[in-house]
Amino acid sequence: MSNAVANGLAGAGGGIIAQIITYPLQTVNTRQQTDRTAKKRALGGLPSPLREKGDIEIGKAPADSSPNSSSSSNGGTLFQILQVIRSEGWGGLYSGLKPSLIGTAASQGIYYYFYQVLKNKVEAAAVARKKKGLGDGTVGMLSWLVVAAIAGSVNVLLTNPIWVLVTRMQTHTQAERKIMEAKREDMLRKMSATNSVDISDVKDKFVGTDSIKPRPYGTFDAAREVYDETGIKGFWKGLIPTLIMVCNPSIQFMIYETSIKHLQTKRLAIKSGIKNLTALEVFLLGAVAKLGATISTYPLLVVKSRLQAKQEIGRNVMLRYTGTLDAIVKMIRYEGLYGFYKGMGTKIVQSVFAASVLFMVKEELVKAFLFLADESRKILVRLKKE
Repeated sequence: MSNAVANGLAGAGGGIIAQIITYPLQTVNTRQQTDRTAKKRALGGLPSPLREKGDIEIGKAPADSSPNSSSSSNGGTLFQILQVIRSEGWGGLYSGLKPSLIGTAASQGIYYYFYQVLKNKVEAAAVARKKKGLGDGTVGMLSWLVVAAIAGSVNVLLTNPIWVLVTRMQTHTQAERKIMEAKREDMLRKMSATNSVDISDVKDKFVGTDSIKPRPYGTFDAAREVYDETGIKGFWKGLIPTLIMVCNPSIQFMIYETSIKHLQTKRLAIKSGIKNLTALEVFLLGAVAKLGATISTYPLLVVKSRLQAKQEIGRNVMLRYTGTLDAIVKMIRYEGLYGFYKGMGTKIVQSVFAASVLFMVKEELVKAFLFLADESRKILVRLKKE
């Protein structure tokens, strides 16, 4: 078994385990990112066609609030997890898990395979340069960035459709609830303007809508919805920010590889005799690497999620996006810079923990795969001699 294949399989296995463990946090984080809450100041200065349909003029009856309304997004991560469990059951935290696991296995497998192939090439090139008297035989930081960026770009182009479906499934309930809330608020607004609607009729019609579990919405439902909206190209929504975000694993692996190199060099200098890193050391280095990468690229992740989610969220023209640039401009104008960092605390916890588990499991799986491959070769050699 080649080193690249072993790393590809180990990356897929580690990614699946990390995904299962941290998926509830990922679901809540995606909902936080796609929650479109405009600034009051921005709403106040908008002409009436651009106002949120549920906005009530001063002096008119406000819409009923509910524990599961969008206002609940102001609560902490744990509070939101409990809200999802209460209104949707445990299954709500795992919406889209199946395609997510497929996407994780494919993404990690593709990424680590191409990363290892390219890594082997640049390391061989560095050794060749050293023999010619150029350099010290080590790979520079820029080379690590390029290797990670190329591997990430290949991964994004091949797996983006899967993540579009995952995002849709994670935010489906949120989108349906927003639409229902907008309808209720629109009726209340009309009632307050004309006094022609009995408020009891409105309440009877919408009572319990926040706690009703959503209709079944599987992978094929999400795929059909995406295709009906924009055709095949819809499966590559958010591609531009996602491609730009290849700098996230690039930064992550730059920090990770540089940290490993530094630690190993330090051990050689003190002659500790310990060459391989322990699982705990790999866990900690993975956490530090992912933390740095997440903080620096989080705004792009929010834009990507916004583009991939159902655009009818909030039923508001000003909060729907036609593309990456349109999303960035509208988020700055109507939500401020805060909009780019919604749910970052949740993401840091989820991604750092997931990356740490991934690195730790991957390294152990690589050792196991290579050990099994070596033992298999030895057995074959013995059989041939016999």
